[in-house]
Amino acid sequence: MYQRILVPIDGSATSERALQEAIKLAAGKAQLRLIYVIEEGYPLDAEGYAFIDYATLQEAFRKTGERALAQAADIVRKSGMTAETAVLDVPGKHTSSVIDNDALSWKANLIVIGTHGRSGIGRLLMGSVAENVVRGASVPVLLVRAD
Repeated sequence: MYQRILVPIDGSATSERALQEAIKLAAGKAQLRLIYVIEEGYPLDAEGYAFIDYATLQEAFRKTGERALAQAADIVRKSGMTAETAVLDVPGKHTSSVIDNDALSWKANLIVIGTHGRSGIGRLLMGSVAENVVRGASVPVLLVRAD
């Protein structure tokens, strides 16, 4: 039914569960695209933070994304499929809009994303990328909950 499935990866067990679900849905017939979105780091001008090297920090985020995608692509390969991967770094954009824009440009039929199911103060502090994707997505979204 789905021909192109987009799976945002963040390296968590929850995103791995979403990936497993996407693999089942693809059933060896649909294309998979795995993305890792680098969340923008905000420079702090307050006294005491001048020593932070933001270019190095961004490069560390990129390497983390590359490792997470390599692990996810390995899971896909072990299932007998292949997936294209991309690290997306779009400064000034919310992660959820980067995901939606990538889904549109890649012509995804479905986004499969893990949700940590936070509520209360945890949700207030951490936010919910998955919830924002659902609210603003231009294509159908399947949420996969954590254990």
